[in-house]
Amino acid sequence: MAERVDVVVVGLGVGGEEVAGKLAEAGLAVVGIESNLVGGECPYFGCVPTKMMIRAANSLAEARRVARLAGSASVNPDWAPVARRIREEATDDWDDTVAVERFVGKGGRFIRGYGTLTGPRTVEVAGQTFEAARGIVIGTGAAPVAPPIEGLAGTPYWTNREAVEAEELPVSMVVLGGGAIGVELAQVFARFGVRVTVVEAADRLLPFDEPEAGALVRTALEADGVEIHTGMHATRVLHGEADGFAVEIGGAAPVTGDRLLVATGRRARVADLGLEHVGVDASAHAVSTDERMRVADGVWAVGDVTGHGAFTHMAMYEAGIAVRDILGQEGPPADYRAVPRVSFTDPEVGSVGLTEAQARDQGGDVRVGLTDLTTSARGWIHKEGNAGLIKLIADGDVLVGATSVGPMGGEVLSMLTLAVHARVPLAELRSMIYAYPTFHRAVEDALHNLA
Repeated sequence: MAERVDVVVVGLGVGGEEVAGKLAEAGLAVVGIESNLVGGECPYFGCVPTKMMIRAANSLAEARRVARLAGSASVNPDWAPVARRIREEATDDWDDTVAVERFVGKGGRFIRGYGTLTGPRTVEVAGQTFEAARGIVIGTGAAPVAPPIEGLAGTPYWTNREAVEAEELPVSMVVLGGGAIGVELAQVFARFGVRVTVVEAADRLLPFDEPEAGALVRTALEADGVEIHTGMHATRVLHGEADGFAVEIGGAAPVTGDRLLVATGRRARVADLGLEHVGVDASAHAVSTDERMRVADGVWAVGDVTGHGAFTHMAMYEAGIAVRDILGQEGPPADYRAVPRVSFTDPEVGSVGLTEAQARDQGGDVRVGLTDLTTSARGWIHKEGNAGLIKLIADGDVLVGATSVGPMGGEVLSMLTLAVHARVPLAELRSMIYAYPTFHRAVEDALHNLA
């Protein structure tokens, strides 16, 4: 017989954990279900540990710049402190006890297992059935997906998970994928002395960002010793215990490495959820929602599983909307016009809204303003490691997209995100006072260059 509760949350990743915790704090009877680690990818294999890796790698790069700025420095990379910090400070050795206790402490009930929907408001997990009076929330996230390359399946290739767990680094590595995850990890490992080769099927790195941003990142990676092949498809993977991996790429010579990191994308976890029992296509690539995160009557979804972007901030944003809707509270609906995204390379790439190509595809009065960060006062002062740019995309008298590349690219993005989100008129942006000398002052130059 089904046990009646208020809400069942299937999947306690970033979004699911937020929804479950907030609803439990509001006094609802909430059951949270998770088969893996409570908190999801971000604290254990994504945002937090990878940014620790990037912070460490960037410190090595800064030390190497001392000779051109302030004297001399000796750099001896050591991965051990990084691996130790990830285990001790970020992941508790991949133990989610603290996260589980945090949720239970808010009044929630936690069940370890894989939940499946068996009816409009029923969920089965670990031999138990729950009936959710208010509804069900799906927050099952996404998982790395490997392309169907001949010979790849069955080999000990890495995803971001194995890369984060590594206690020792290989001598050499091939990275399949030149998106954010691929280029971030490629740069990290290269700066720690790994011989890295990146293979990207698109004609440039960071193919979903502005081409100028991808070009700057490519230059930076090549300066770090990374070999890059763009416009090349991996056609076959060979693996031997003694000689590592060999990846055939079209008609070119194979690229080789002791390790192979596959960073070619992620797929929403929708399989075997029982979505058909609530009138949803179980074969879809993601769970479609309306502007209140509703999937069907009494069903909501948040985070990566919705297909709106595999970002922690997206999951938290959608969680807030779902919580308000379940509790009957007022608040704005989902608005995806100004979704910020950052690739934490050096230089850092921050983007929001439409790219130039996307804006032109939509038509309208599109204008572009571009400025080189090195020509700004702060860029000139910064000198070493100052590569960057500001690119603004306007439609009429408002910004619809922007890219900020540079040492503080993600931080400078904040004001541009606000401008896109709030539809701030260009005249207002031009009339602002920009602090001198700052990286964000380059935004003023880009505004003047809008053509």
